[in-house]
Amino acid sequence: MPDNTLKVALIGNPNAGKTSLFNHLTGLNQKVGNFPGVTVDKKTGLCTKIKSRKVQIIDFPGTYSIYPRSLDEQVFFTEVSNTESESYPDVAIVVIDAAHLKRNLLLFTQIKDIGLPIVIGMTMLDVLKDKQENIDLDELSKSLGAPIFPINGRNGEGVNALTDFISTYEYAEPEPFLPMEEYIHDELFHRLEAAFPDQRPYRIYQMMQQTDTYTGIGPEDREIVEEIKQNSHFNGPKLQAKETIARYKLLDAILKKVEKGGRKFTEDKSFSSTLDKFLVHPIFGYAFFVAILFFMFQAIYSWASIPMDYIDAMFGALGEWAHHTIPAGPLNSLISDGIIPGIGGIVIFVPQIAILFAFIAMLEETGYMARVVFLTDRIMRVFGLNGKSIVPLISGVACAIPAIMAARNIENWKERLITILISPLMSCSARLPVYAILIALVIPDREILGFMNLQGLVLMALYMGGFILALIVALIMNQLIKSPQRPFLIMELPSFRMPRWKNVSLTIFEKSKTFIFSAGKIIFVISIVLWALASYGPSNEMDQAEALVSQNHPGLNQDQHENMVASYRLEHSYAGHLGKVIEPVIAPLGYDWKIGIALITSFAAREVFVGSISTIYSVGSNDSGDNPQSIKDRLASEINPKTGLPVFTLASGLSLLIYYAIAMQCMSTLAIVKRETNSWKWPMIQLCYLTGMAYVFSLIVYQVLS
Repeated sequence: MPDNTLKVALIGNPNAGKTSLFNHLTGLNQKVGNFPGVTVDKKTGLCTKIKSRKVQIIDFPGTYSIYPRSLDEQVFFTEVSNTESESYPDVAIVVIDAAHLKRNLLLFTQIKDIGLPIVIGMTMLDVLKDKQENIDLDELSKSLGAPIFPINGRNGEGVNALTDFISTYEYAEPEPFLPMEEYIHDELFHRLEAAFPDQRPYRIYQMMQQTDTYTGIGPEDREIVEEIKQNSHFNGPKLQAKETIARYKLLDAILKKVEKGGRKFTEDKSFSSTLDKFLVHPIFGYAFFVAILFFMFQAIYSWASIPMDYIDAMFGALGEWAHHTIPAGPLNSLISDGIIPGIGGIVIFVPQIAILFAFIAMLEETGYMARVVFLTDRIMRVFGLNGKSIVPLISGVACAIPAIMAARNIENWKERLITILISPLMSCSARLPVYAILIALVIPDREILGFMNLQGLVLMALYMGGFILALIVALIMNQLIKSPQRPFLIMELPSFRMPRWKNVSLTIFEKSKTFIFSAGKIIFVISIVLWALASYGPSNEMDQAEALVSQNHPGLNQDQHENMVASYRLEHSYAGHLGKVIEPVIAPLGYDWKIGIALITSFAAREVFVGSISTIYSVGSNDSGDNPQSIKDRLASEINPKTGLPVFTLASGLSLLIYYAIAMQCMSTLAIVKRETNSWKWPMIQLCYLTGMAYVFSLIVYQVLS
């Protein structure tokens, strides 16, 4: 980034509206939610509303003060404590939630004292208005020594005035809010000033308070700071408490002046408080949460069935059209038997994924997700987790990668590590296609008690089973992993709001698009590779297919003969040989060599299973009749030549469902666990325990049911 680029930081408490403002300023669509901890890493983008100069916007994770308690808050302090950092801002927009003014202003005063020029973006003024409270913004701006711009994060009102100011901004060093020399004894303060004459007093004070994590000093300066601390009997916690009390006293005096109409700023949230009496109730709260989950999984199956049937039929017809239109030969086989079935096997599940993410987005937007964190904290503690662990676990329903990153806002190291290790047990969206096709194959589509769909209940059981298993594993890990840190939960319950339907729509669109394109690219390549492996093999075996089938099965009609030849070629292809190698290991689970091929190819990503198995069974069949078979029909008609029974029975289907619900079939997850734990030790432990557990549970299920 060129030196003349103005760097503008967005700083504020969690859930104050930073990311909404970031999206308005940059035109990007970073995820926004109505609960704390959505942003866990800094995000950057160029401001599209300012044309006269280049302005880079940096959105930092939310923090309540300059003293970080978790890894996401550490991101902010790392950057502002080092003036030489590439991300060190020229000016900060401190986003203040007007409904929680006093608490939000504490961070403002600390940023001001550290010497960062500040502009205030005031959000939630509409909430204040609803409470019949008002603020004299001019007086507040004058008292704080910083310009204030009212911002509506939902519709962008006020953003233009803010960008007009930023476009003409010129550096001006802020006056300190709190005179530090009054809170540190004279001798110590003079020694600090003598050691670091060019630094602001509050920066020097922060060097003392956070010596290990203050990034703006080198090893020699760090030694000087440690020496001064030891010789002056520096008491960090006592001084921090004294500092905080002093800041709040000054803020109390200011807020008394800016109140309009003589009303005090209260934390009255009558509507939210009334709802919370029910939603976080120790009995009714859990009942409501389970009811929400039940409705969500029933809807995934009931509402998505019509578009899924349509998509399935469309790709079946497309494959048939390609088979009859393209000249016979390898290209015809590649497109009609390889690419179209592989891609169709993924697109068919878009309706279910869209419904799943619509529910999750609405729960986040309304603020209900934060209630779930509070509600589940009591249960989570029994298993060595934190109420905040529920956010990564629920995020894991979408994808384990952002879920593992979301664990950064958990302050306790042990609770964070356990959350990371169990997050892959939550059924991610990549598993949904596997679940959907296997449930449709082996679970009857019928209603129970007149309103519950059996397939929907099985799907919910898989998701709930993963969650329960995650808790059991967490309980074991809690006994094995030792940590001296004491667990705690600090959490703010946001006010309930109507969902922003634009955000809900964007979430559905982005998640569906990501699923199609990220999975589609992998599946496209693997479909081609699989088609080649399944269509070609050792020439001496493939060339004699016709002759051997005619010799061994002389009484077959033409269709039966062609089917037998296709099956022989697949079994003796390179893919067939690959599947045969692992068949002895997976046979006790009820899997044949064709399923073995799909297990191997889906190790990189679970969703590849459906595309792989669609390609394998397309190549292995001679589906050229007038009524092309769907993917589900092809799998349902597959017969085990050894037993003469269907390959996909209740026993083998449930065994495969259990395997995919538990096994670590995702290389990207292993990579992100390595990054978050800074070690290969924990991802390897995770891979071994998940894969081993998946094999044992699948073995038990198949052997009991078969």
